[in-house]
Amino acid sequence: MNQVARLRRAFYSALRPPPRLSLADWAEANLRLPDEVAASPGPIRLYPFQRGIADAMSAPDIERVSVVKSARIGYTTLLVALLGHHVVNEPAPVLFALPTDDDCRQFMVANVEPTFAASPVLAGALSGDRRSKSRNTLLSRRFPGGLLKMVGATAPRNFRGHNIRVAILDEVDGMGPTENGSPISLAEGRTVSFDDRKIVIGSAPSYEATSHVLRAYAHSDKRIFEVPCPHCGEFHEILWKDIHWDAGDPSTAHWCCPGCGCVVEEWQKADMVAQGRWRATAPEVKGHAGFKINALVSPLKNASWAKLAEEWLEAKQDRSKLQVFVNNVLGEAWRDEPADFSRLHADGRAEPFGLDNIPEAVIALTAGVDVQEDRLEVTIIGWSEKGEAFILGHRVLWGSYDSEQTWRDLDALLLTSWKHPYGGTLKVDAAAIDSSSGLHQKHVYAYAFPRRKRLVCAIKGASGNRPPIEQSRQRITGGKLWIVGVDGLKKHLFDRVTSGSGFRYSQDLPESWFEQLAGEQMVVRQYRGQPVLRFERISGARVEALDCTVYTFAVWKLIESRNWSQRKDDLHKENPTPVPVRRPRVIESAWMNR
Repeated sequence: MNQVARLRRAFYSALRPPPRLSLADWAEANLRLPDEVAASPGPIRLYPFQRGIADAMSAPDIERVSVVKSARIGYTTLLVALLGHHVVNEPAPVLFALPTDDDCRQFMVANVEPTFAASPVLAGALSGDRRSKSRNTLLSRRFPGGLLKMVGATAPRNFRGHNIRVAILDEVDGMGPTENGSPISLAEGRTVSFDDRKIVIGSAPSYEATSHVLRAYAHSDKRIFEVPCPHCGEFHEILWKDIHWDAGDPSTAHWCCPGCGCVVEEWQKADMVAQGRWRATAPEVKGHAGFKINALVSPLKNASWAKLAEEWLEAKQDRSKLQVFVNNVLGEAWRDEPADFSRLHADGRAEPFGLDNIPEAVIALTAGVDVQEDRLEVTIIGWSEKGEAFILGHRVLWGSYDSEQTWRDLDALLLTSWKHPYGGTLKVDAAAIDSSSGLHQKHVYAYAFPRRKRLVCAIKGASGNRPPIEQSRQRITGGKLWIVGVDGLKKHLFDRVTSGSGFRYSQDLPESWFEQLAGEQMVVRQYRGQPVLRFERISGARVEALDCTVYTFAVWKLIESRNWSQRKDDLHKENPTPVPVRRPRVIESAWMNR
């Protein structure tokens, strides 16, 4: 072969595209995990259940992938690999959506950037052209042939102006509706111009009645991951109902084969998983691959059956923790039954404590204030260092909301010192006052704003998927308004009351207080195109006690992370050293002197 022929062959060889690899094969050959991302840094090795999901993500004949997942199965690694694949192998405009903008920043900084930097084939791939550097931001990256745009699913404007081929949506059950409908529908709508589009959604399921990912999975080919029993050889999905252990000893946790009933020990799990397979239970569905996976198949040490049994025993004592276990470990949706605690007053659980007999465990007090036209209603809760709530008392301060004396009575109550059994005294550490009503708003502001250093907060409730409490972005002269995520707090409160964990109440509370606590019920409603959980008042019921209690839970979030060591020391002193408090000068508005 002459030199010209060799040069021609080398030239055409250089033009020949590399062999097409599945996402799983490419990831194992090219992806490196750094120390800050993985407990076992270096080249990745995918488990069989990960390979099946990854290959569906890159298969040209599959348009949609829906993953119902738990934690501890390495799904985040698959998403980073998918992004890398579309950056260097199959460039395309990619939209990646998470519930909030903060989630996007965290994902980019903690997962994408470190993994790309540690993988030679990806290093610098998202740095962009220096000549167009200004076009790149943390959440918007251009690369040859494509674009990566990361958005929080909080507003429809985040999805506008994007023409994308690949839509990746993670933790979709944490996404609430926008003013233009479901963020999932908005993202899918940006892909319609591409015949070879790819839509990948995944999430740990939340509530059965509202789960986005379960609805998507229901329209897929519904794959489940099965492993062979080492005794009978039959393939089965590992489910929690088949995990057993000796009474009082979770370290003996094992799997019982539902086919032959034989005991399978933890040390046999790795071999079973290595031989596992995905089986489509609705094979007639084409183009939509659905996967359902839980942590019981994870070979990770912190997902051993014994470890999960310990977590279960702890979680079952607390309804809110139990839901986290069901969602994030078992990968199953939470089935909520209607909460009925209207008869709490008569169930014998009330205890002989109160504001004049504070329990030893209480180290702080918070108050919630509901404003009515002819009175202020106040619930005061004591908190243990671990966050256990003691409902100590409820007061009704009669008087018009625009009367100076009414607000003086509230000030006297919030400044009252109650004796602690250790010898010291407690005052209210933080208080929340509802300012939602336009009629009462200016009066609440006039009282709360000058007392902000005492953490007397003017608040406004907001529905939907929101933090327990956050400062409003609204500019208000003279002070700050706090927004309380009432739906999440009510759900948390209902879980505590129903389970009886972390919620204790005084026998001094009137029966009407319990009736008002049960004045709302949780229902599922269609809102802007998707089902959402809402709390609605029961016809004819009053809810002042419920509102007050929710507000006290909200302001506890402002102080719960304090170091309470000095407080505990002072409570043990007969005459605790007073902490000097510089109180702001209160200037009464003219309306108070009418």
